Amino acid sequence: MQLRDLSSFMPSFIDVVDVLLVAFIIYHIYNLIRGTIAANILVGLLILYALSFVVDKLHMQLLSRILGYFTSGGIVIIVVVFQQEIRRFLLLAGKNASLQRNKAWWQYFFGKAEAEKNNYARIKPIIDACKSFKQTRTGALIVFAKYYDEQFYQNSCELMEAKISKRLLESIFQKNSPLHDGAVVIADNKIKSASCILPLTDKQDLPAQFGLRHRAGIGVTEANEATAIIVSEETGEISYAKQGRVKMNISFVELEKLLNKDF
Repeated sequence: MQLRDLSSFMPSFIDVVDVLLVAFIIYHIYNLIRGTIAANILVGLLILYALSFVVDKLHMQLLSRILGYFTSGGIVIIVVVFQQEIRRFLLLAGKNASLQRNKAWWQYFFGKAEAEKNNYARIKPIIDACKSFKQTRTGALIVFAKYYDEQFYQNSCELMEAKISKRLLESIFQKNSPLHDGAVVIADNKIKSASCILPLTDKQDLPAQFGLRHRAGIGVTEANEATAIIVSEETGEISYAKQGRVKMNISFVELEKLLNKDF
């Protein structure tokens, strides 16, 4: 009889899977909001719910009713406040599965070496341009969008639809160019647009030397399925942003590896 009672408390395989899935979702949500204003807002909401629970247990009717107006609309508040984070989470959930399958078929039929050779030919003008930017300390922001959202990018950009080349990138970011103040967006192996004004990140734990260019580069990778190369105008240092995180002072060997992987 005692063994039977103990067995009723043993978790089943479905229970274990359930807990692991919830832990996986919480982990990714934490990664999405870590270091942003959204994390502070989430803490504020949790405090509000905890206070509402305590007030309700103490039978403080007036305060309980006031807090109840906030807690009863919790789902709506979460959707409104965390709409950017929810968008990023959904983008990660469906992260280019079809593109990965197409890449696998390409490598199966044409060979991995051939695919890497073609990819290097695409990224070489970008790497060469970054070398020039570093040498001349020219500020630059190059965004690689996996999905070119016309509504998001075209509102503040000059449309180009141009072939990627070192000289074109150099002329865009040249200090006297009318297009240098903004970002270049690359998608589908073309320079889609230039002089783009991008949303800034809400992160509060960024290095003090990061200016608007770095904040815009990080911000666009938070809001969209994109990566970004940021070249500092003051130091010539090259940074690489992806999913709201940034790698600072990377070498050209590292840059080539990152572009081979993501572009």
